[in-house]
Amino acid sequence: MTTDRKCPCGDEAVRDQAAWWFARSRDGDLSAHERASFQNWLDAHDQHAYEYRLLQSLWGAADLLPKARLEALCQADAPTSLPVPRPIARRTFVRYAVAASLVAMVVGSGLYFGLSRQPDYSAEFATVLGERRQVALPDGSVVDLNGRTRINVHFFSASRQVELTEGEAMFSVEHDSSRPFVVQTGNGSVTVTGTRFDVRRDPSRTLVAVESGTVKVKGHSGSGSASSGSSSDDDGNRVTLTAGLGSSIDANGKVLPASAINTAALTAWRGGKLVFNDTSLRDVVLEVSRYREKPLRVAEGKVANLRLTSVFKSDDTDALLRALPSILPVAVRTLPDGSQEIFSK
Repeated sequence: MTTDRKCPCGDEAVRDQAAWWFARSRDGDLSAHERASFQNWLDAHDQHAYEYRLLQSLWGAADLLPKARLEALCQADAPTSLPVPRPIARRTFVRYAVAASLVAMVVGSGLYFGLSRQPDYSAEFATVLGERRQVALPDGSVVDLNGRTRINVHFFSASRQVELTEGEAMFSVEHDSSRPFVVQTGNGSVTVTGTRFDVRRDPSRTLVAVESGTVKVKGHSGSGSASSGSSSDDDGNRVTLTAGLGSSIDANGKVLPASAINTAALTAWRGGKLVFNDTSLRDVVLEVSRYREKPLRVAEGKVANLRLTSVFKSDDTDALLRALPSILPVAVRTLPDGSQEIFSK
């Protein structure tokens, strides 16, 4: 994306619009019409998306500020002169005011300068179906990309920003407490200073699994509940994960409770393997479809609840389909569109 081409409506107007949309989206109750209008606004000009992402970064930077300072911001008098496209409800305006106060605080700390200027390093990496790729970043971090994955990387003096637009990636982050490493996925973010973790972005959710170190998972909605077995932040929609724990962010930006996971099985894709341990056939089909040109389906009913325990190669999912009828009481058929379906014998 280019950011040097100025929007004809002016920088200040774009920033005001971005701030308004950011406050509205944080409420998590956009109507279908509003979501369409928001997307149209993002697509209208490069600078729109840039200013909106900048606000996301600033909001995420709140993690760097002391709790007492953040509480003071929330108690501060709300500014009343910020222009907005149309009247907004009190709840939304208060959120807008707090966000604006937070931006002011970040500007005062010097962090805004590090985020708002052009990045020190930018790159885009992508893989196609069946491809796995490892890339080294200039800070010493390493990213393993699964097939059909795309990331955008932007390093600033005060933060390291990665946008996972699709697919799955394993991040081995070089420790740097002065520059947090933030992975954005649309419905949430993952923040670390140095650790090893896996992030997978599906159409309806984001999955996070931690192999070592600590990561902070945050949803982009204003709702959510604190989870047991994890360390939760004040807004109730964040969770801190340590090694062996995983969590997910749903389509509405709600962070779900942490749970123990089999990290080795979840990250076996790095070795070209699919590991299933008492996995429902429904979930097997969802996973296998990520490695096939045509989606794999399973018939409705009891067959979808059958359980599978086995290991297969991710680059030869046809072998899985050939073996499946000898493992479970199922058969496989090819549908008119070229996809395949598993059904009960």
